[in-house]
Amino acid sequence: MLWRWSVEVRQAVSLSRDLTLRQANSLSYFKVMDSKLSIGTIGVVGAGTMGNGIAQVCARAGLKVILQDINDEFLQRAMAAVDKSLQRDVEKNRLDEQAKLAITGRIRTATDMKALGEADLIVEAVTENLSVKTGVFHQLDDLTRPEAILASNTSSISITKLGAATRRPEKVIGMHFMNPVPVMKLVEIIRGIATSDQTYDAVRGLTFKLEKTPLECNDMPGFVANRVLMPMINEAIFALYEGVATRESIDGIMKLGMNHPMGPLTLADFIGLDVCLAILNVLHDGFGDPKYRACPLLKRYVDAGWLGRKTGRGFYEY
Repeated sequence: MLWRWSVEVRQAVSLSRDLTLRQANSLSYFKVMDSKLSIGTIGVVGAGTMGNGIAQVCARAGLKVILQDINDEFLQRAMAAVDKSLQRDVEKNRLDEQAKLAITGRIRTATDMKALGEADLIVEAVTENLSVKTGVFHQLDDLTRPEAILASNTSSISITKLGAATRRPEKVIGMHFMNPVPVMKLVEIIRGIATSDQTYDAVRGLTFKLEKTPLECNDMPGFVANRVLMPMINEAIFALYEGVATRESIDGIMKLGMNHPMGPLTLADFIGLDVCLAILNVLHDGFGDPKYRACPLLKRYVDAGWLGRKTGRGFYEY
């Protein structure tokens, strides 16, 4: 019995040693993987409202940023927006002038997408259109290092489809920031069908570094935020279209009765009516459910070029 006990102890010790070695090798492997996915330089494609906001929060977190767009005018406008946003923090004593200059100094602009070749992670923030986005991802796949992560700020389009436009679908992921990016804490993290755990972990860690809260959802049309939000906005537009109430009453009822910080029509103007329409079209096409059918009034406003705050007129005048 004593001999059997001693044999069993030796076997247990041997098994424990083997397990420890395997764990060490596993940890070493993941350290190598993590080193490949370490993120120090961020590329941002698209210098619009979302793009310059993403560039700002990344630079504020101490990361180097390459902000790319098709012409210098867009880039200059973006940097002016970043400067204006940071200046408000200086005036409210949340930031000093030296820190502000350091943040803007970490943002480099470029019109050539080849400049993104040195980025560890690129966030695409172009118009909400599948063909445009897949074109961007195809280019990024050719121009960036194979280990670079390709993220999309899309608010509704399939991450799986975007990943399929590349040779690295395991490194494609959704990072849906909220507007205004410097203020809003949420980032929806969306995994495509092929997105790897390593990519997800790296992006989740980056989101915390940006002092944002990452919340994961599955790759379905509209994800969570816009699948819930856009039907509410659309129904508010239908209420206006059908003469149920004035724009002020609709917004006031939702603010005072539901404690929303702004009414749905004001919010639609803030988002951009063209963006709202594009998202509703994705929802309608993706689910085939008539409840996502865009209100004719929304289509009419978009046709007229009344897109909200960015054009000076939407449901309100600015």
